[in-house]
Parts: sequence; C-alpha cells; structure tokens
Amino acid sequence: MADDVVRLEGVLRLRRNGAGAFAVRIEKLDLAAGGAYAAAGPSGCGKSTLLDILALALRPDRAERFVLEPAGGREAIDIAAAWADGSDAILGRIRRRHIGYVLQTGGLLPFVTVADNIALPARLNARSDRARLIALAERLGIVDQLAKYPADLSVGQRQRAAIARALIHRPSIVLADEPTAALDPEAAEIVMTLLVEQTRRDGATLVVATHDHIRAQRHALVPISFAPVRIGGAPGSSVALAPHGQSAEAAGAVP
Repeated sequence: MADDVVRLEGVLRLRRNGAGAFAVRIEKLDLAAGGAYAAAGPSGCGKSTLLDILALALRPDRAERFVLEPAGGREAIDIAAAWADGSDAILGRIRRRHIGYVLQTGGLLPFVTVADNIALPARLNARSDRARLIALAERLGIVDQLAKYPADLSVGQRQRAAIARALIHRPSIVLADEPTAALDPEAAEIVMTLLVEQTRRDGATLVVATHDHIRAQRHALVPISFAPVRIGGAPGSSVALAPHGQSAEAAGAVP
C-alpha cells in the first residue's frame, strides 16, 4: 500500500530466559500512516517483543524486510539493512527522530520538570517548539502541571505527560505499552481517548499493547493477532494483522 509507514516481512526474534526460550515470528505486517492498532493479548504472547522491535530497541535474529517510510513523502529507510550492518548510530538517529514511546509507567525523569520532560525528544532533535508543547499540554489537560515535577502528579497526569513527550517531536510511529494498565476505568478511558485522538490529529501511526480488548475495540483499534505456534522447537507466537472485521478480543487470544 502506498500509504504504509511500516512494512515488515520475515522477521524472527528468539528470546531466551535461562533454560527456556520464546519465539516471535512476523511473516508480514503492514501498518498504515495514521492507522491505530491494538496488540491485544495476555501476558507472554509477544506484545512487548513486537513493540521493542518496532521501536528499534530489540534487534531481531532475522529480518528479510523492515522498511520505514516517514510522513511527508520522505525517502524510505531500510531498517533491515541497518540491522544487518550493525549500524547502531544510524538506528539511534532513526529512533530519536521517528519514534515516540509511551512506557507503561510513564518513564518520566524525576529530576526535571514536566515541561522539560515533554520537551526532551524535541530538544534531542534540535526542534524545540514551545508553542506545540503548550498546545499538547492544553489538549491533554496538564498545562497547569508543567512547572511541577513528576512526583507531584497523579498517575493519570504522568501518563498524559508521557503521551505529550512521545508526540512532541512529530514522530511517524507512536508506541504505547499498556498505557492504561495502572489507571482506574475513568482515567483509562480519558487517556486512551486522548492518545488515539492526538495521534490521529498528527497523522502518526499508533500501536498500543494492551490486555483491554473491550477498550481497544471501542476505540476502533485494528487488531494485531498473536497465533500460538512452535518455532524451531520453541513455543512462540506468529504475529499478523487480524483478518478484516475480526474483533480485537478474538484476535488477541493466545492460550
């Protein structure tokens, strides 16, 4: 598809834990620019592995194809080739410029203000934008918290600040790892709504790892399925977009 921002084929990652191992295989996964997706399934099915691969934080054992096509018609980036060449500096620059990550715990730096936390990715890209920072903070309902430190915020406010930080530098991809897991139902709904609406407004591709099938379905997130398989003798998951019309709840089931 011409509007795909990420295309993966033939990607394999084997994770070893002591004497055990778990494999994640991605035969084909195309994520559209501006699309919103749910990697929805139980613990241990490979959601975090998928997000770490998409974040360029986890090097796969094999990658036949991994192409990132940034917004604005810029030249496609061959991630698979950078991995094959061991080009960590190049991967770091791509990650810094094109990827935003909302960690489950927020991941804010405790020793700087909320405003400085949010501004950090833009500053690393030499693209400081105070007007955008204020606009995001207003949209996320934390503009009156910018001068505070993370410890002074509620859990929900910290998650909103983490969303603003992931969006400040206008990334092509926004990844969110269980962004509502630590929130009460009302706060979880607010945070998910703001995350989906803001990424859609920015034209960023969103991938949310979540256990909450119902909330993912309510926000029309396209399900990414995790089918249980054995890969090279190890238990694992085969990852793919669910068939059109399949619910997130059905797609996420891995026994």
